Amino acid sequence: MNHADQDPALRPVLDRVLAPEDRARVEPLLAELGELAAGELDRQAALADAHPPRLRQYAPDGTRIDEIEYHPAHDAVAAVAYERFGLAAMSHRPGVLGWPTRVPHTVKYALSYLYVQSEFGMACPLSMTDSAARILRMFDPERYAAEIAALSATDPATRATGAMFMTEKQGGTDVGRTGTVATDHGTHWTLTGEKWFASNPAADVVLTLARVPGQGEGTRGLGMFLVPRLRPDGTRNAVRINRLKDKLGSRSIPSGEVTLDGAYATPVGRLERGFRQMAEMLNVSRLSNAMRATALMRRAVREAVAHTRTREVFGRPLFEQPLMRATLLPLMVDTEAALGLVLETAARLTAADDGDEQALALVRVLTPLAKHTLCKRARSVTGEAMEIRGGNGYIEDWVEPRLVRDAHLGSIWEGSSNVIALDVLRCLRRQRSHHTLADTYGPAAGGRLTARWEQLRAEGDALLGLEQEQQEVRCGRYADRLTRAVMATLLFDQGDFEAEHGGNGRALLVARAHLDLLADPDAVPQTALDHLAVLADGGHLALDLVKEPEHV
Repeated sequence: MNHADQDPALRPVLDRVLAPEDRARVEPLLAELGELAAGELDRQAALADAHPPRLRQYAPDGTRIDEIEYHPAHDAVAAVAYERFGLAAMSHRPGVLGWPTRVPHTVKYALSYLYVQSEFGMACPLSMTDSAARILRMFDPERYAAEIAALSATDPATRATGAMFMTEKQGGTDVGRTGTVATDHGTHWTLTGEKWFASNPAADVVLTLARVPGQGEGTRGLGMFLVPRLRPDGTRNAVRINRLKDKLGSRSIPSGEVTLDGAYATPVGRLERGFRQMAEMLNVSRLSNAMRATALMRRAVREAVAHTRTREVFGRPLFEQPLMRATLLPLMVDTEAALGLVLETAARLTAADDGDEQALALVRVLTPLAKHTLCKRARSVTGEAMEIRGGNGYIEDWVEPRLVRDAHLGSIWEGSSNVIALDVLRCLRRQRSHHTLADTYGPAAGGRLTARWEQLRAEGDALLGLEQEQQEVRCGRYADRLTRAVMATLLFDQGDFEAEHGGNGRALLVARAHLDLLADPDAVPQTALDHLAVLADGGHLALDLVKEPEHV
């Protein structure tokens, strides 16, 4: 068993999007992590999910300590992510996993995608640690050189974890209502307030927002601060963990309710730009959510395919039965489409970090599009996979309940779907992002979808011509149409690449089936159904079996 070997799309997509030297470096890592994820990591992940962290607020003598106790399985899955593979470190310094430079985001998300297929929960503090290091590097690298080094360390003796405390009872989505107050003491600040959702609440480095007196109302009045777990003198900071949440999913890691009781803090970057700086952290976390949703979809599809091949009903394996094949096909092609979108966005993020302004504009809109559509689709794909296994799929002895529970997180954390759709609308209003997308992807895929992209360009212009209320009513559905057009384009790009570099028509057949089902959910892509085993496993398919679409 090896998650990388059982994935028909991962290696071919990396062949296309990575430079040859990066592709060669990542190959042994895919093999190692793929095997680990399908074996020991999966076993430890199940244990960590079944034994969630516990809060110990007081020592035997009554001293308030607010310590979180973890099952050994938690530490085992953390060690794989932080130490062996350096998933939180690789974007911030050269040398991780032998890379002479910082590791491309595409590699990080590809490896994380394999990891999350077994352990979903740990990806949350992992992403926050990675994002915290990124924010400190971007906005205050000299002041926080030591914290950046700790957040990007792989040595268990020196590494630190990060967190992001934003949500308050009165202001979840409406961050401008944040009530936590910052007080300036000259050498440092103190923060006083309550945070209602705080994942990884015992983190070594917390980034949060607080209201700066005299700076204004709403988000303008918020500054970004770093709250360390320990004060400079080594004493515990005034961060009280009131309780841990009893969550539906992501149970291997803690999320809590926190009081900042005059907590020691220092400012990050420019105080008047606090919210904008935090938005950068949010955007990277949203891409991580999309990646995690894609990983859950892949695991769910793999489980469904494996089950239907071994389960016989009425004298034939389920996999060979027409209705089951029609059920599996959209799950399979949507999962491949999702992977293409995540790795495309990661590649654009690498280019943006290298100074490419066009890539930066694309990342700004691709990230909320991916989170909006993929996190919703993960809920239905994992639910369908549970149903495919039948009664056993509803039993916690099997992985499907965990996949379903975890899948619901992505559409809520870092902004619910409606919040994300409104963020897409902001991109359209401020940056004309639908034009950026049409200009970029309209000519791609051999021009097959040029007409569709011009239609979407016109739809976006028409949307922006409506009254604000109607823009908001319609923006969610329009965001989905944009996302699916990007995914369709990327699938055909992948298909053309594989056809040109080996004469394989498999990816083109995936693209064709995806487009057929996108145009008409009741379509019957018969060629894809006839060759479902090749779509599920990978392998070679003759090009002449794939009927090319007219311009769409």
